[in-house]
Amino acid sequence: MYTEAKNAELFWDKKHLKYERKDIKSDDWLEKFEPVVKACTTPVLDLGCGSGNNTLYLIEKGKQVIACDQSKNAIHNIEKNFPEIYETRCFNMLDGFDFENGTFDLIIADLCLHYFKEKDTKKILTEIKSMLSDKGRFILRVNSMNDINYGAGEGLEVEHHLYRTEDGMLKRFFDIEDIQHFFEDFEIEYCKEEKMNRYEKEKVVFSLCVSIARFT
Repeated sequence: MYTEAKNAELFWDKKHLKYERKDIKSDDWLEKFEPVVKACTTPVLDLGCGSGNNTLYLIEKGKQVIACDQSKNAIHNIEKNFPEIYETRCFNMLDGFDFENGTFDLIIADLCLHYFKEKDTKKILTEIKSMLSDKGRFILRVNSMNDINYGAGEGLEVEHHLYRTEDGMLKRFFDIEDIQHFFEDFEIEYCKEEKMNRYEKEKVVFSLCVSIARFT
């Protein structure tokens, strides 16, 4: 029997078998954060890069990108489709991050942080926070509890708003209280429930931009 981590690795390798750069679809969700992207002076850490939707956007904005994913197939495709990529790394976020504290002005995690149990999500967010520079920003999207086209409320609820799907994957959906809970150690600069149309059906997500909390 596979562990959850191994099951997830196989799942995502099947999702990312092969694709070409011309087939990569990008939506405009990062446009509203363009001033943050423009101000970034370090390479951008693109977590859960997948097919390279955000990698493409960032490269077109002239940014150096460190594209990361747990799927070997995803990383292989990124290296094939983006020969100009600054760096790639293949790892599972559950295993930790091999980056020094304060390394990044910008970290992006698009639709990749809603697959973990609460304690693991909190651990990952703590490590992400440590990797941000003093002026750093963390931009992300996660599933909304209103994302009914993609399984909100379906399956066995193993934790509050965390469900085990038919394929054995864990999938979390957030409401505003969940956002406040998980990001209590950050300063939330932008948080809005939005609709995205990159997929076949409309998807509902929370878009966020957060920074290191500065308590006075």
